[in-house]
Amino acid sequence: MKTFHSILIFAAVLALVAGCGDSSKPGTTANAVSNAVTAPVGYLDAVVEAEKHAQKVIDVSYINQDIQLFQASEGRLPKDLQEMIPSYLAKIPDVPFGYKLVYDATAGSVKVVKQ
Repeated sequence: MKTFHSILIFAAVLALVAGCGDSSKPGTTANAVSNAVTAPVGYLDAVVEAEKHAQKVIDVSYINQDIQLFQASEGRLPKDLQEMIPSYLAKIPDVPFGYKLVYDATAGSVKVVKQ
């Protein structure tokens, strides 16, 4: 029994010693201050990118639904997106700067890709 207690105490001391290391590194405070200063800019950039992504997803989903509607009504896929205006699409939606819409006439789907 005394051996068991000795092993248990040794394990507890070992755990304490292992957890008491010096975790401070040089320059950590400066990086934390720098991150706090640039955080608003990083946040705004992330918001703008999220908005662009959301807009792309929304536009593509509506166009793909309209392509399916066209196929159901006409019995074929459209040759291009212009063929769907004005009956199925009011207009081809604008995409964020640096992106373009790509229509695959064989698959009948639209994607937004970087230029």
